[in-house]
Amino acid sequence: QVQLEESGGGLVQAGGSLRLSCTASRRTFSSYAMGWFRQAPGKEREFVGAAIWGAATYYYADAVKGRFTISKDNAKDTLSLQMNNLKAEETGVYYCAASRWPRSGSDYYTVNGYDVWGQGTQVTVSS
Repeated sequence: QVQLEESGGGLVQAGGSLRLSCTASRRTFSSYAMGWFRQAPGKEREFVGAAIWGAATYYYADAVKGRFTISKDNAKDTLSLQMNNLKAEETGVYYCAASRWPRSGSDYYTVNGYDVWGQGTQVTVSS
């Protein structure tokens, strides 16, 4: 069973930046899409962004458009989430996820669109 591992979380002041990374435990792991979600205390896990490899398409939640960027380092086989101008309300655990099978586009905006998840990394934005 492939596993995903996130890294790069930490404490940052509002307006600052962080770069999260996601690595699969198996280099031969292939996916149709990978996404980032976050979960604040007491709230449901919410969509942040996704990369659909076959379509070379990137989706972002409206709240993060223009500030967050998903990219993939093929040499390192790592998915990254660059987060700029962070806000205090974006504090939470950030999760990386992957879909090993193709799904409809709308599925990738929800947790149901992914079947492999990482353990998450904590991001704390101080105001």
